[in-house]
Amino acid sequence: MNTGLRPRSDTLGFLTGGGELGRRIAEFDWAQTSVGPIADWPASLRTITAYVVHCPVPLVMLWGEDGVMIYNDAYSAFAGERHPQLLGSKVREGWPEVADFNHNVMKVGLAGGTLAYRNHLLQLNRTGKFEDVWMNLDYSPVYGDDGTPAGVLAVVIETTENVKAEAALKASEARLRFLDTLGKATTSSNDPAEILAVTTKMLAAALGASNCAYADMDEDQDGFTIRGDWSAPGSPSIVGRYSLADFGEMAVRNLGAGLPLVINDNAAEIAPNEAASFQAIGIRATVCMPLVKDGRLTALMAAHFAQPHQWTPDEIALILEVTERSWAYVERAASENELRHTAQQLRSLNAELETRANERASALEASLTQFRLLVQGVTDYAIYMLDPTGIVSSWNAGAERIKGYTPDEIMGRHFSSFYAPEDRERGDPVVALETAREHGRFAAEGWRVRKDGSRFRASVVIDAIHDDDGKLIGFAKITRDVTEREEAQRELELAREALFQSQKIEAIGQLTGGVAHDFNNLLMAIMSGLALLRKRVGEGDPQIGRLIDNSMQAAERGAALTQRMLAFARRQELKAERVDVAQLVVGMRELLQRSIGPEWRIDLAFPDHLPAVSADVNQLEMALLNLAVNARDAMPGGGEVCIRAEPRELLTNSGELNPGHYVRLSVIDRGEGMSAETLARATEPFFTTKGVGKGTGLGLSMIHGFARQIGGTLELESTIGEGTKAHIWLPVAGGEAAPMPMPAEDAAPETGEHRVILVVDDDPLVLMNTAALLEDLGHVVIEADSGGRALDSLAQRPEIALLITDQAMPGMTGSQLIEAVRALRPGLPIILATGYGETPAVDAARVLRLNKPFTQAALQRAVTDASRDPG
Repeated sequence: MNTGLRPRSDTLGFLTGGGELGRRIAEFDWAQTSVGPIADWPASLRTITAYVVHCPVPLVMLWGEDGVMIYNDAYSAFAGERHPQLLGSKVREGWPEVADFNHNVMKVGLAGGTLAYRNHLLQLNRTGKFEDVWMNLDYSPVYGDDGTPAGVLAVVIETTENVKAEAALKASEARLRFLDTLGKATTSSNDPAEILAVTTKMLAAALGASNCAYADMDEDQDGFTIRGDWSAPGSPSIVGRYSLADFGEMAVRNLGAGLPLVINDNAAEIAPNEAASFQAIGIRATVCMPLVKDGRLTALMAAHFAQPHQWTPDEIALILEVTERSWAYVERAASENELRHTAQQLRSLNAELETRANERASALEASLTQFRLLVQGVTDYAIYMLDPTGIVSSWNAGAERIKGYTPDEIMGRHFSSFYAPEDRERGDPVVALETAREHGRFAAEGWRVRKDGSRFRASVVIDAIHDDDGKLIGFAKITRDVTEREEAQRELELAREALFQSQKIEAIGQLTGGVAHDFNNLLMAIMSGLALLRKRVGEGDPQIGRLIDNSMQAAERGAALTQRMLAFARRQELKAERVDVAQLVVGMRELLQRSIGPEWRIDLAFPDHLPAVSADVNQLEMALLNLAVNARDAMPGGGEVCIRAEPRELLTNSGELNPGHYVRLSVIDRGEGMSAETLARATEPFFTTKGVGKGTGLGLSMIHGFARQIGGTLELESTIGEGTKAHIWLPVAGGEAAPMPMPAEDAAPETGEHRVILVVDDDPLVLMNTAALLEDLGHVVIEADSGGRALDSLAQRPEIALLITDQAMPGMTGSQLIEAVRALRPGLPIILATGYGETPAVDAARVLRLNKPFTQAALQRAVTDASRDPG
């Protein structure tokens, strides 16, 4: 009876000792299923669950109409990678691929019926792919407290290995029976031609082939002659002499090495065990099996299908064995021994099959025959036995492949040979055996050593084996090579870290761009105020003039810093033009030399006919100056700064670069160099190894941002004690480079016609100071702090002759305002003043751009230019 009270901790006592699933069932939130909270479970469900988790046989309880799954440790091993998600799931949803089958099970079981299947085949997905699984299945109803069926108990015994083994044995039996029949049919004949004629006919019948033939190799081995041929009705005979040249050189080498040759005239060339062309003898699909004796190719046996056919290894093996035996029959020397051997194999196989049929139910796992047939053929796992002291007593093909030892080399040695010396000294092999001895199993991962001394990552399981009386008779050991999995996991972690760093840099770039924009507005107010203040003060007080000049220089340095920040964020406006790199660097040489000082010598080297590149001249000059100063700082005692350039071509993607033609501009020093850790962080924003006040940490990140924005990249190479190479990859532009423009002086404002100008900016400081600069130049200014008020002013003041607007404004952006103004006043000159580098979605050819922060001279030039070309 459910009293509504919370269960005491002892209500879970029926799960104690129930293994992993006992613990999982106790911790599972059953309130989320139709079974309900475990505290409310009926006695019948508790009883059957206790039975399930303590039973060593794979059991699963399907409770209620939904068939909610409650199972034990043995069943979790059967479920594979579907565990533990199956626990608490509805059986039709937990195994969707066999939902109809389980629906019938629930229908019959809840009606009080039972079901039993033996070696029943189902297709299950236990490891991420579907596989054929054979099972012995028994389903019985389980009754609830009210005496009616409340669930279905399933006993699940997988018999896949046994079914496959029996199929293999039956195939072997059929092959041996055929060989026995073939031997009997040819043993009474002394005529080689008659023996081979019988052989070809029987082999064709066994394979279902349309043709079968045998051929002797000529004495000179230049060709072969088909002397016997059996053809199905309607199939052409292929009797005749043929040259080895019909096969091709590669096929001749493989035939001479005793390798089978699969031939198909739909392919382009001949290769062993692959489809190939053999059009010379008109055969569509043939397997040629060579007979090599004493290193000499002496004969061939061939069979083929008229229709397209995929040869199986068993068919090829049968042809190979028939080839060997047929020519042995012809030689007669070994035919009687071969036939007696076949008969004895058949008798032994029949006896083994009879024994296995009698012992299958009780001694399936103890069968040495099954171990030999199944375990010995496994190559993905090292499976072998140890005696109670740890001596290797059996060895499969997988163990030989993974660890490198043949059975003769390892059997009789202690399994600690596979451990690294430091692990043996620590006693790891002893601990592993003692754990398996005391608890029945030992499982772990660790590094192991192959025969050649190489190490691999191994997943190891050691199970204790006892006889019927409980006496320890040895250990079963399974080792899996998981090195590739470990490497894949490491590569995944590196990829995740790279993604995280990329996201972090992107976030910093976004933040930096926003901060730079706001800083531009502040500098705009400061610089315009200082410019007007300097005019008001004049020459009256020299000290005040110097203070104003110093403040203006500081503001200009701040403006340069914002340009670096925008360059890092890739939000500065770039003016891409054709640049002659050699001409630009030579023209900057004097500036570079003054910037780094006389203790450092600049060495230039450029090839003839260096192609022009596409770049922003100002940004490229700034980048080159930054790299030269970095090179100087890396050589505090003086030295040589080398500047080189060379054309490079990329045929495939390389890092951040697309395929194409580039010029790689390099600045090289022989200074202190950078460690791997410093090199990895060198382009991070605000990262610097210089002292306080000696660097902003934006130089390299700005260069990287600039290079990426024009389609190139920044590449750094550095070695401690050897120096650093900084390469700027610049995309090549076609045609001739334009001549380098001469730097323009910041000319005084031109005197022009005084105009009525509408200024729009949401920042009151910028709005006020821009208006003050214009009024100082003699213009009449109308101010508006939003796009809406600007439109109102335009409607009310037809005398407005020019519009100057900010871009980033709430409610209505500058580009939206411009579109609205174009509708009202199509011919009105417009200047877009902004600190951002992005081009707004307006007709750029009809809008003059003015970058913030701007000087009074730059403002007046923009007003003059806009007035000359009103659009």
